[in-house]
Amino acid sequence: MVTENKESKFKWGMAVDIDKCTGCQACVLACQSENNIPINTEKNFKNARAIEWIRVERYWEGEFPDVKAKFIPILCQHCDNAPCEPVCPVYATYHTTEGLNVQVYNRCVGTRYCANGCPYLVRFFNYWEPEWPESLKNHLNPDVTVRSRGIMEKCTMCIQRIRRTTRNAKKNDEELKDGDISPACVDACPTDALVFGNQKDENSRVTQMKNDKRSYTLLDNLQTSPNIFYLAKIDHDKEESEHHEEGTHH
Repeated sequence: MVTENKESKFKWGMAVDIDKCTGCQACVLACQSENNIPINTEKNFKNARAIEWIRVERYWEGEFPDVKAKFIPILCQHCDNAPCEPVCPVYATYHTTEGLNVQVYNRCVGTRYCANGCPYLVRFFNYWEPEWPESLKNHLNPDVTVRSRGIMEKCTMCIQRIRRTTRNAKKNDEELKDGDISPACVDACPTDALVFGNQKDENSRVTQMKNDKRSYTLLDNLQTSPNIFYLAKIDHDKEESEHHEEGTHH
C-alpha cells in the first residue's frame, strides 16, 4: 500500500529540562500504566530483560562529601534520521509526516535489528507473553494493544492520545491549542520538567525551549536529528566559583 506523502501542520517534539528533574520516576510509572507495559519482576531485571519505555538515568558529580546527583530521563528520541528504520526488513518501524518514529506491531517479526541500530538503547524485545495479576487486569488501557511475545516495542509519545485529541478537534471543527495534547509522562511530572508540543508552532512552549541557549540533543555527533531536546542543568555553585575566580584575577 502506498501512502500519500503530504506535508503535515504538526511536528511533535518534547523538551526535557534537566534542571527541574528530581529523578522521582513518576514519568516511568505513568508510562507503564498508560501503555500496558508488562510488570518488571526481579527475575526480568536480573536477566537484563526489563521493559521501560522511559527510564531515568542517575549520574554522580564531584568528590565526597561534595557529591551531587543528576538525573536525565531517556526515551525514544524519535529521530528524523533514525538508524532503526532502514535496518528493519519488514518496514515495521518508520517515520510519520508528524515527526514520530512509530512501530507497527503486526509487521514486526522480532529480528531486533532496530534495537542493535539504536544508540540510545530505548527499544525492547518482548521475551514473554505479558501477564498481570487478576486485581490489575481491569486497569489495562483499552486504547493500547497488549503486545504479544516476540515483537519490539518502544515509546510512542502516547500516540493514542494524539490521535484521539486530533480527531475530536477535527470533529468539532476546532483548532488544537498548545498544551491540548500531553503524553502520560508529561502529565505525571510534578516539576513540569517534560513539555510536549508542536514544533511547527513558533509560539509553543516546546519550540521556545528548543531554541533556548541551554538546549541540546543526545549524541548529536551521530546526526540522528532527534525530536527530543534537553535543557542543560544550571549549576549555581559552579557559576559562583567561576565569578569568584574572575574577580580574583582582576
